[in-house]
Amino acid sequence: MHFKTIFKSFKNKDMLKRVGIVLGIVVVYRFLAHIPVPMGDAKTFHDAMENLVTRTDFGNFINLISGGGLANFAVILVGISPYITASIVIQLLTKAIPRLEELSEDGETGRRKINQWTRMLSVPLAIVQSIAYIYILFKSMDSYSSTAFVATGHDWFVAVTAMTAGSIILMWLGELMTEQGICNGISTIIFISIVSQFQTTAAQIGAELFDTSEGSLELFGWFSLPVNPTVFWILLGFGIALVIAFYLLVKVNEAQRIITINYAKRVHGNQAYGDIKSILPLKLISAGVVPVIFATAFLSVPALIGQFITSADPGNQIGSTLTTVFTAPNASNFTTTYPNGITAQWFVYPALYFALVVMFTYFYTSIIFNTKEIADNLQKQGGFIEGVRPGETTAKYLERTVVRLNFFGSLSLGLIAMLPFITDYIFIVLNGAPLGLSITGTGLLIVVTVALENLRSLDSRALMVTYDDYK
Repeated sequence: MHFKTIFKSFKNKDMLKRVGIVLGIVVVYRFLAHIPVPMGDAKTFHDAMENLVTRTDFGNFINLISGGGLANFAVILVGISPYITASIVIQLLTKAIPRLEELSEDGETGRRKINQWTRMLSVPLAIVQSIAYIYILFKSMDSYSSTAFVATGHDWFVAVTAMTAGSIILMWLGELMTEQGICNGISTIIFISIVSQFQTTAAQIGAELFDTSEGSLELFGWFSLPVNPTVFWILLGFGIALVIAFYLLVKVNEAQRIITINYAKRVHGNQAYGDIKSILPLKLISAGVVPVIFATAFLSVPALIGQFITSADPGNQIGSTLTTVFTAPNASNFTTTYPNGITAQWFVYPALYFALVVMFTYFYTSIIFNTKEIADNLQKQGGFIEGVRPGETTAKYLERTVVRLNFFGSLSLGLIAMLPFITDYIFIVLNGAPLGLSITGTGLLIVVTVALENLRSLDSRALMVTYDDYK
């Protein structure tokens, strides 16, 4: 990164204008996160949503990427997840349908059409998700609040319209940010959503740290600090571990295998082409955080089914078992679900979570990384890997390399996803209860990935702005 160039570029008015627009959009986004959906009593729905967030891991994850929109029952509750889902669906269809694949290779015109179809698909998905969230909210209110609220057709229409509009507005704001050329708008919105939840973690840590009911910290017998000594040393060790985790996250995210591509020398008329070398970088984690999102969504389905069964039949054993087994162990449910401390059941959800992350990493990488297509393109361009025959042999070589990278990449991604469970386990052993962080290992990975991506975009824009200074 050229940090000196970035700071120097801020003298340029156009650069300052672009940064100002992005910051203004961030302010608008955070403002929208506090506008409630126009339905019934706002406080009752807010309290019911907070209860839903604390009871399920999926609810906590959705609240995290929506910047607290789920807990606040805000108009942006649905967030940009419909757009992300539509993008993934269109991406999968592009690989499955030859006509779409040809369109994606048709330059800027084809990409614009695909982007337009992605936006159009986002609208019905936003409507479906809005209806699902409202339905789940009513089910949550039945068990949480004694206040009876019967929604009319008008209430449903207004609420679904407001939530769908909020999702579309976020999609539009994200594209406006991308147009400024200094960041990826959609990724930045998710980044801001996660960072905005840091205050929740800070409040939880502060409450634990300054609880001196069990004594204060004595420093060499000279004076005492008004902090809990046990929590202080735990947090000190946790802070050091967090710095190491950030370092490792950056290394894992940036890790890649470089494959050298040679191009054969060709003579056309009086001109010679080729006889050069290029590189093909293969990332350790090509799938990004998509496998973690898939795993979280997959494991949330049995828990939601269990909650619906329990709501309809409170004494049903199947519903109770599904809810208990497929609900992530955390600070909010630890004392009620595990009154006798950690049991074997505590490890069921983390083990399934880890296995699904590894499985989905292999699955998604196989979809987005087509080794046969890459080998064919290299052969058409006269490129080859030294010591490997072009064509089918190159495809098998790339596939074997990607499988090996996936082995370490999937394990790394799985361990990152396990960070909150590992942290809670340590705090249970040392302090008797989990810490209950508002940000997960997935959140940390998203923060690191998006921060590095945006820094690279900002660096590229800064080099363009200050290019004349180096002539």
